[in-house]
Amino acid sequence: MIEICRKNLPAILLLLLGGAFFALGILRAENFTVFTKAVNLCLECIGIG
Repeated sequence: MIEICRKNLPAILLLLLGGAFFALGILRAENFTVFTKAVNLCLECIGIG
C-alpha cells in the first residue's frame, strides 16, 4: 500500500492542488464570471449577441 502511494504521489498532490484551486474559485464566486463569459462567447459564435 505504501509503495502505491509513493509511486502515485505526484498525481495525488496535483489532484489535491487542483481541488484546492477549484474550491478557492468557488469561494471567490468566480464561477459566475466564467459562466457569464462562456454564455457571451457562445452567443457571439452563433451570431445572436
